[in-house]
Amino acid sequence: MKDTPFTEARLLSLYDRVAEAEDAIPRLRRFVLDLAVRGKLVPQDEADERSRVSLADAQIHLTTLGLGVKRLRWVTTDAVTAREVPFPLPSHWVAARVNDTGLYINGLAFKPSDWSSTGTPIIRIQNLTDPKKEFNYATGDFPDEVMVRDGDLLVSWSATLDAFQWRNTTGVLNQHIFRVIPNEKLATKSFLLLLLKNAIREMADSEHAHGLVMSHINRGPFLNHVVLVPPLAEQHRIVAKVEELMALLDRLEAARAAREETRTRLTAATLSRLTEADTDTPSAARFAQQTLPALTTRPDQIKTLRQTILNLAVRGKLVEQDAGDEPAAALLEQIRSYRKEAASSAGVRLKPVSKPVELIADLPNGWRSCAMGDLVEPTATISYGVLVPGPDVPDGIPFVRAQDLSLTNLPERPNKTISPEIEAPYARTRLKGGEILLCVVGSIGKLGIAPPSWNGANIARAVARIAPVPALLSQYLLIAMQSPAVQSCFAEATRTLAQPTLNVGLIEAVSIPLPPLAEQHRIVTKVEELMSLCDRLERALQDATTTRARLLEATLRDALTGAQEAA
Repeated sequence: MKDTPFTEARLLSLYDRVAEAEDAIPRLRRFVLDLAVRGKLVPQDEADERSRVSLADAQIHLTTLGLGVKRLRWVTTDAVTAREVPFPLPSHWVAARVNDTGLYINGLAFKPSDWSSTGTPIIRIQNLTDPKKEFNYATGDFPDEVMVRDGDLLVSWSATLDAFQWRNTTGVLNQHIFRVIPNEKLATKSFLLLLLKNAIREMADSEHAHGLVMSHINRGPFLNHVVLVPPLAEQHRIVAKVEELMALLDRLEAARAAREETRTRLTAATLSRLTEADTDTPSAARFAQQTLPALTTRPDQIKTLRQTILNLAVRGKLVEQDAGDEPAAALLEQIRSYRKEAASSAGVRLKPVSKPVELIADLPNGWRSCAMGDLVEPTATISYGVLVPGPDVPDGIPFVRAQDLSLTNLPERPNKTISPEIEAPYARTRLKGGEILLCVVGSIGKLGIAPPSWNGANIARAVARIAPVPALLSQYLLIAMQSPAVQSCFAEATRTLAQPTLNVGLIEAVSIPLPPLAEQHRIVTKVEELMSLCDRLERALQDATTTRARLLEATLRDALTGAQEAA
């Protein structure tokens, strides 16, 4: 033996260098498979000459084997040329094609109308990817070559591209799956599984995989794909080494999952602690700001952190209360007086609002709850927009749809424009700029804010316009509407509907926790500060993910190159 085997210690050394990469374990599995099929996982042995594969003998055997299969006649493929072999051929190995490794029999085309509750299990792609997936059944007699038994090799060549060893009940094969009858003169079943996994992965990464919705691999290119086959004795050593290294990767994966679970629980506990009723707000907030950047390692955790910040904001736990602030009760009186005078001046009647349902108990001293409908302009009540907008019209009225809603990076004007004649009856929902916009159909609760440049635009039926009174800080109302409490209220109100739709009455009646005006300013400032921290954390995570991915690829590429050069 002249080469050094690839050991667990070498794999652990590689893992230590790339462990922080998100897909480190899957890529290391692929790396082990790369080594296996290139002859770099175990040393070659001169004694293996006795078990060297004869491709000619293997093809003769396969021709004979194919005579007994009614649905298939094996056809000899062209010899592999030197330029088709992507790297130096290891000692005693032979270059062959997938077609030489066995008989590949496609399944039957069962339709849902063929399914029954009893009979023979139909083995579908879903049953390969999920061993617990329930079977559909078919009745009748089926050819033996499409019957799958425990231990058979299967190749899924549509949607899920992979090779499997079936470990389940006997069944009949569905279409888009090959059953493999191995040519054991060329490759053992265990080694053939490795070869097929690698071959179909290589094809999935190339132009041979096609399809707009699902990926497919055509039979011809697949069977023509080049594979390298070692002597039978080396095949056994390779399979044993792969199993050893994959078992190590299984343990590393389990340990990694346990660490992530612990980190997730710690992060969740930290965030939960902040919202408990007896939390010391200033010290808890400082603790969170100091520790959460270290605990937050995934984008989904950033989302949770943002939600926690909003939750703290509307519960009075984000900033200090000041006994000198004018209480919210006085602010509400100012708002009521303003609304009454504005309605009288405009000659409109104040719309009665349902009594709000309390969303948050134990609000701080000086806070009040009030219905959202009591916080909007009486001359611009909460309203939907144009029901049937019609086609785009050049130089028409800018038209805001649900997909236009955003709190950042808004365009100068909405993309769609509608006819002035269609828009004219909806003058009541014409925008001035600064209004809060709420999606009320489909993506319930999605929010946006109309920039000044949208002055004169109108809104769709799926969008509700909310114009806060001047005495209320609109940025605070936007924070409250983004909070988990209010968003959950919106979601719950539409949960049982076939097409989720939020009605105006519920929007008007939703309870808004209202702090003193001075505290609203402090809350808005603190939320902006912490959301900026979240933005920086998110960008840092994205940059780190990109860097780790590059390091992972470079490390494994160098390791693979080094293994080849050492041969």
